Parts: sequence; structure tokens; C-alpha cells
Amino acid sequence: MSKLGNLGARLHRGEISYDFIGHRKIWYGISILITITAIVGLAVRGLNMGIDFQGGAVFTTEKTSVSVSQAEDYAESASGHQAVVQKLGNDTLRIQIAGMDTEQSDEIKTELAKDFKVDPETIAADLVGPSWGDQIANKAWQGLAIFMVLVVIYLAIAFEWRMAIAALVALIHDITITVGIYALVGFEVTPGTVIGLLTILGYSLYDTVVVFDSLKEQTKDLTKQTRFTYSEIANRSINGTLVRSINTTVVALLPVAGLLFIGGGVLGAGTLNDISLSLFVGLAAGAYSSIFIATPLVADLKEREPQVKALKKRVLAKRAQAAAEEELAEVRSHPGDPGDPEDAAAAVVGPRSTRRRPSGKRR
Repeated sequence: MSKLGNLGARLHRGEISYDFIGHRKIWYGISILITITAIVGLAVRGLNMGIDFQGGAVFTTEKTSVSVSQAEDYAESASGHQAVVQKLGNDTLRIQIAGMDTEQSDEIKTELAKDFKVDPETIAADLVGPSWGDQIANKAWQGLAIFMVLVVIYLAIAFEWRMAIAALVALIHDITITVGIYALVGFEVTPGTVIGLLTILGYSLYDTVVVFDSLKEQTKDLTKQTRFTYSEIANRSINGTLVRSINTTVVALLPVAGLLFIGGGVLGAGTLNDISLSLFVGLAAGAYSSIFIATPLVADLKEREPQVKALKKRVLAKRAQAAAEEELAEVRSHPGDPGDPEDAAAAVVGPRSTRRRPSGKRR
């Protein structure tokens, strides 16, 4: 068996563990800090919305030797707006300029043809209206809202409402971080980004449900035992599924990382960045939230219940009693240590007798 497999087996059997629940305040603090950073980035920089949402013009050239940076300069000079240029596989260029209407598009097309030294008819121009982008955004928000409601209902029925709330908080946590990263990095937000955001919610929920299912199974007869508190059982559930969560996350991240870093970064296929970044950040955030946020939050909520509070008191009282009995038994089995100088001196000297021995001869 591999070392990782052996580690997973030992974690599952409870032979070794890490106290995730006991250190939950640390994880809460880290998540709050990351979330605040994401919100600040979103408020300061904002999202770089693509033309699918803002509306604008898309120009596609024929095969050309003009570089991407040169094309950006030409497009920005002709339009006065920031341009996004992508080099396609057949050495053609795709130039996107937001906020353009039909008249402006014709003028920009003429200027680009002069700069590229080609016939204007060889440059294809497509206009995208902002109303279409609004429809996409509205549908995306509707889909997200419906998904959240269905998730809460399902988890409340399959598990309990506390787990539903914890899962919802974890999902909001993942979306906020992913959107904040988009704002900080400045990648363009396209319909592919929306698809990626909706996709990561399923992955995040999968890891969370795996831990919740293990937790539900181990807490069936919770109040009938006095060995473990709810938080300790929750911690065992996380440790028991930890390696499985790591394996599934790594396997899912590898192809996404290939799209993001190799396809988008090395090969220059910028069209892959919009969906691959959302998937990469969302998958990593989802794995983190299912382990460090969702289950510890459930433990916090459950520990407020009177029955669970009473169970914790019984468990701690029983452990204190067992520790006291063990200490007393230790003292009884070793009443004195001969190696102790004080005990040895007491054993040698001992109590003196008060009876006087006759000193003279018998008369």
C-alpha cells in the first residue's frame, strides 16, 4: 500500500487525526481575511465585463503577421477604448471593443484596414447588443438563485437545517472568492465564466455532502453514548474523508490547471482563461470550504443544542472521573518510591520507640 493510502486508512480508522474543529477559529479568520480581500478587490477594481455583457464590436481579420500588441495599439487608437485581442490558431486575430454601435463599428473597421494594410472587406465585423448581455446576466442570477434554494431544501430534508445553512455559507464563500480573484486578476468575464461559476458549485457541494454523510452516520445514536462529543465525532468525519477529498480535488484540478497555465498561459489561447480560472479557483476554494468551513460551522451550531450541551458535560465529567480514578489507582499501586531520598530516610529511621532499655545488671 502506498504511503498516502496507508495514511488514509489510518485516518479513517481514527488512529491518527488532526483537530480541524478545535482550530476552527484559525480557519474562520483565514476565510474572513480572504473574503474581505476579494470584496475590496471587487469594489476597487470591478469586473472586466466582456462584450457579451456590455455590448460592442468583434473584428476578425484574415491571416496576418501583425502581433497581438500591435493590433491592440491599432484598435485602441482607432476606437479610443480598451481592446482585447486574441490570436487564433490560423494566425488570424480576434479584436473585441466594448461599447461600440454600428456607425462607430464601420469607422473603426476602416481605420483597422488602413493600419493592417488590407481591404476593409477582408475584416469581418459583428455587433453584440447590450440587451443580450443583460439577458445572460439575468438568466445566470436566476439559475444561481434556483440552485441555492434547491440545495438548501435538499440538505434540510436529507440531513438537517444546520447542515443546509453551513453548506449555503460555504457556497457563498466559494463564489465570493472566485469573483474577487477575477476582479484582482482582471480576466474578462464571459458566458464561459458564468458556466464555470455554476459548475464549481456542484464540485464544492459534492465534497461537503461526503463529509455530512459520514457525520450523519456516526451521530445516529449520539446521546446514547458518553465517549465522544459532537465536535469530536465531526472531527473524525473530516479526517476519515480527508484523503478522499484531496484525491478528488487534485484529479479535478490537474486538467483545469493544464487549460489555465498551459493552454492560456504558454500557448496563448486566451479564450480558455475565462472558464479555466473560475474552475481552478472554485475547485480549490470548494475543497477548502468543505473541510475548514462547512463541517466546523455545523459543529458550532449543534453545540448550541441543549441535548448536545448536556452530552458534552457528561463526556467531560466521565473523563475527569476516569482520570481521577486512574491517578488514585496509580498512587495505591506505588505507595512510595524507594528511590526517593526522603522516603528512603523515613524507611531507615522510622518512628522511635518510647520504651527504655535497662542499662544496669540484673540484681
